[in-house]
Amino acid sequence: MGRGRVELKRIENKINRQVTFSKRRNGLLKKAYELSVLCDAEVALIIFSSRGKLYEFGSAGINKTIERYQRCSFTPQDEHVECETQSWYQEVSKLKAKYESLQRTQRHLLGEDLGPLSIKELQNLEKQLEGALAQARQRKTQIMIEQMEELRRRERHLGDMNKQLRLKLEAEGFNLKAMESLWSSTSAAANSNFTFQPSQTNNPMDCQPEPFLQIGYHHYVQPEASNNVAKNMGCETNNFMHGWVL
Repeated sequence: MGRGRVELKRIENKINRQVTFSKRRNGLLKKAYELSVLCDAEVALIIFSSRGKLYEFGSAGINKTIERYQRCSFTPQDEHVECETQSWYQEVSKLKAKYESLQRTQRHLLGEDLGPLSIKELQNLEKQLEGALAQARQRKTQIMIEQMEELRRRERHLGDMNKQLRLKLEAEGFNLKAMESLWSSTSAAANSNFTFQPSQTNNPMDCQPEPFLQIGYHHYVQPEASNNVAKNMGCETNNFMHGWVL
């Protein structure tokens, strides 16, 4: 009877695990040696145990095989970087050539460096200039038309504002004239009621004195004419009482 299939899993028993490791390690090292001898292959084997112990085999030396492995592993990446660098270099070269071509075309459009151009190239340049000039004139005409329309619109707007202001000023002027005429008529009526009476003499000293009230006691002297009248009327002077005179 053949052996049954062994399930691959970690061996829990330490002793059994160590025994299995030793047997299989030796068998793996033997197989590596046989492969290198029988097939003339460069074989390198590195084994670390669970305790960290190193076991190795190298048909041409471990270090030499590792260096060869590094060269084989990183060479494709280096080649990729080199290819990418070459691609960028070609792209830069194309952009530089295009930039120089644009500069040359600009100089030709400005009328510079026309010596190397042939007749056909000069004719093409002339057509380009005529087309550019026609487009520039068309754009200039369009801008001028737009500006004229804008000025006309502003003119109509200002005309409407001017008309409104004129009507407003005319209405205010009519009200002002009416107020001035009313004020003039009122002033004339007031002046007719209070007319100035001029004096009959120009001498200010000839003016009649204003009546005044005099309060007090003074000796009254009767004039002679009055005495004669009193005598004629048979009045006695001794009976005259002096008193307050107004």
